[in-house]
Amino acid sequence: MLNLFTLNNGRLASIQPDEVATRKPIWVDAIAPGEDEREWVAKAFSVILPQAEHLRDIEASARFYEENDELHLRSDFLLGKESDSRSVIAAFVLSGNMLFSVHDEDTPVFQRFRLHSHGQPDPIADSLDVLVDLYGSDVEFSADALEETYADLGEISGTVLNNTLSDKQASAVLSSIAHAEHLNGRIRRNLMDTRRAVSFLMRSKLLAPGQMEEARQIMQDIDSLDGHTAFLFDKINFLMNATVGFININQNKIVRLFSVAAVALLPPTLIASIYGMNFRHIPELEWINGYPFALSLMAASIVLPFWFFHRKGWLK
Repeated sequence: MLNLFTLNNGRLASIQPDEVATRKPIWVDAIAPGEDEREWVAKAFSVILPQAEHLRDIEASARFYEENDELHLRSDFLLGKESDSRSVIAAFVLSGNMLFSVHDEDTPVFQRFRLHSHGQPDPIADSLDVLVDLYGSDVEFSADALEETYADLGEISGTVLNNTLSDKQASAVLSSIAHAEHLNGRIRRNLMDTRRAVSFLMRSKLLAPGQMEEARQIMQDIDSLDGHTAFLFDKINFLMNATVGFININQNKIVRLFSVAAVALLPPTLIASIYGMNFRHIPELEWINGYPFALSLMAASIVLPFWFFHRKGWLK
């Protein structure tokens, strides 16, 4: 699928492929393009779109380079929570005053940018403005994802700190915490990748003064979000330790019951052992009430330890 945009009074306007001859586009967004679409782009603009396997196999150290008067960038863009917080690699090719973007799946960042491109607060002058604004939108989406993570952890905190957790509840809480940690890690990695891309653009000396200032602002936003991700990691670790603590408390209660039962049943076991010995001078052999006495003594030896443990509060 191809989305083509041209400039209209400093705003992006969508055009159809048959309008290319009369309205030159500055941005071509290709979503999982087919071979016919790749051939059309190559014929119309003399640009070879990167293949999908090249997006996945490229090393992180070779994601930004210049080749044949073209600027090539590879960047990660987050998908939504419903997609298990995966990232999609997008390839950018800056050729002349045209930006080409290729990605296998559509992402919220591109969707929002295309949807609100006509209402951008600052006018767009060229394709570099589009690229910088896309990275700015990526940082904003990461900030929104962090806010959602804050909200999710707030609900988890209420569950952990305001209730006594059962093992089943603790299992569900641990699953939610693990998902929040995974999302936070993805956000942090996405911010790191965006930082590298914006830094490369700043070093390329292609940005105009206004674009350079916007890039610096994006870098400052990334720095501030890094602090939030670090705080969330600490909060996740605290909730994880608290939940594991509740699990240990539940296990200790079970172990304590077995310990109490073992201690309480020790005296009757001792009495039964003694009275079970067939010695001549054991009372049962001479006393008709010997066995009832032994059974009563065993019952009392069971009740008294439990009464003592109850008075001490060890059974609660």
